[in-house]
Amino acid sequence: MLQLQYFERSDFEQLIKWVNSEELMINWAGSLFTYPLTQKSLDWYIENVNDLEKSDVFIYKATDSITGTTIGHISLGSISRKNRSGRITRVLVSDTVRGKGCCQGMVNAILKIGFDDLKLHRISLGAYTINPSAINCYKKCGFVIEGITRDVLWFKNEWWSLTEMSILEDEWRAATK
Repeated sequence: MLQLQYFERSDFEQLIKWVNSEELMINWAGSLFTYPLTQKSLDWYIENVNDLEKSDVFIYKATDSITGTTIGHISLGSISRKNRSGRITRVLVSDTVRGKGCCQGMVNAILKIGFDDLKLHRISLGAYTINPSAINCYKKCGFVIEGITRDVLWFKNEWWSLTEMSILEDEWRAATK
């Protein structure tokens, strides 16, 4: 079983170790960071986050609730309280647990936070088309493909396209009954 806990400075080193290639960094964060990931670049990343009343970004580490081991990273941002919407970003699962359902667990946990705690109506995400396992994971969590944003990122002489997906509050509630 996993649980989400707020991502803090003490978690920087683990994330830096995981993001060990430029391709992985871009797949994880798009153009948000420059490779290599550093403690300094992560400092601004956690400014003004994780306040249920005020923040528009919530950043979590996923931990194994039995061992306490950190097994992943996920964030929910672009929170619009007026439109009751948000966007899941920067999903990363440790190599040690990849393929064991942890990504689904992380996504389901953050959907619960988004829909129950933040009272959101719509949560979206984007996954690069080069990552079909992520897209399949999100489908299993109830996300619906809305379309493909073509050629949004240029990396190593190749264009990457983005699969845009979303789930609505009533779809999530029906699926979790």
